[in-house]
Amino acid sequence: MKVLLASLLTLTVLLPWETNVASPADVANSRATPLQVFLVRHAEKVDASSDPALSEAGLQRAQALAHTLRDAAIEHIHSSDYIRTRDTAAPLAELLGQEVSLYDVEALPDLAEALRTAGGRHLVVGHSDTTPELVTLLGGEPGPEINEASEYDRLYLLAIDTAGNVTTTLLRYGEGPP
Repeated sequence: MKVLLASLLTLTVLLPWETNVASPADVANSRATPLQVFLVRHAEKVDASSDPALSEAGLQRAQALAHTLRDAAIEHIHSSDYIRTRDTAAPLAELLGQEVSLYDVEALPDLAEALRTAGGRHLVVGHSDTTPELVTLLGGEPGPEINEASEYDRLYLLAIDTAGNVTTTLLRYGEGPP
């Protein structure tokens, strides 16, 4: 028995072992995944208070957003922690069976870095000021300032390839301003 055990130990030491250790290039390539980010301002709100709900028009716009993005293969949904942004994201999250991740509007550079690191397809629901700022932080072109009073239909699509090249596409969804 001792001879058999010694033989097995010798074979174990002499046989080459396969390892799953990745080279530095493999690690870098595994992190370099394309990123697509859809960004919108929250839908219409009931009033100008600090944390209002969506109006009826806003609820309809949130449904229109879900309809528009239903086949876009969104993997992650992000919202600032306000009723109007969470409620704008909710119909798509429900349709896709996903949770909405909350982010801090005061930490947009952190969100931009997290998106770049994650890769994949994301929806980010923000505000008239934070949405263009995040577009810029991701290397995109925000276009003209959002009209705070009436512009709720702007939908950005940022496509960022593995080399970091950014393509910005500005779309519209739902009903336009009155």
